[in-house]
Amino acid sequence: MKEKELSRLARIIDKAFRWFPMFREMLRMEKFCAMLGFSKEMTESLIVKKEALKCSGKIYSEQHRRNFDIKDDILRVENDPDDESRLNLTINRKPIADWFREQWHRLRYGARVPQQEERKSRGFKL
Repeated sequence: MKEKELSRLARIIDKAFRWFPMFREMLRMEKFCAMLGFSKEMTESLIVKKEALKCSGKIYSEQHRRNFDIKDDILRVENDPDDESRLNLTINRKPIADWFREQWHRLRYGARVPQQEERKSRGFKL
């Protein structure tokens, strides 16, 4: 009896994937938001309601294996400009992968921009 019920549920899920093409992508984004440490309410606001959220706190990057601080940043789930069938999470209109990479470089190499020393002209020596 359980196999029959599981088979029926699998058919329903397959039908939902066909009828609602973004459904699979929304489930992927839900899993990604959970990995970042978002609450269920935040995830629902981002994915279902398509709301932008202004957040402060920490988000976890699996790629960099560390938390990064966000402070009054705007989070939004948007359609990928290159592939309309995919969703992207953005922070301040920047794709999250690019944002993580930027934060990683800022931590690793420092936030300061290297400045060249001003050298005094020594003039010509004859």
